[in-house]
Amino acid sequence: MVVTESLEFSTMGKTDIVNITEEVQSKVSNSKVNCGTVTLFITGSTAGLTTVEYEPGLLADFKAFWQRIAPDNIPYEHNERWRDGNGYAHVRASFLGPSLAVPFNNKQLVLGTWQQIVVVDFDNRARKRQIILQIIGE
Repeated sequence: MVVTESLEFSTMGKTDIVNITEEVQSKVSNSKVNCGTVTLFITGSTAGLTTVEYEPGLLADFKAFWQRIAPDNIPYEHNERWRDGNGYAHVRASFLGPSLAVPFNNKQLVLGTWQQIVVVDFDNRARKRQIILQIIGE
């Protein structure tokens, strides 16, 4: 069985990290699928999905990591073409990736004790975001 759902929410941009674990768990719990995989895909090219330990120290480290890998204050060809100042956001999102697959059993996500599902919005402004979920299994 395949069930398609979506989540919609607002983000602040600037490497905003949003914990969506509870929302994903709710979609899985309310589906007719007992055991399988939920695949998440974020639409847009300036945000990505991953799992982290959602605590202040790690969140600060994660933001600092992105600033070291793809700084927001260096020239990007994308900015020269579009003049929107978010070339760094596209590079970061491409590196992180737009999708994530998480198994579930008995309608419960199979995550580690400290592991949460997060959206990372790299854009340089607040955005409305949409995640498509496909819940697949039996």
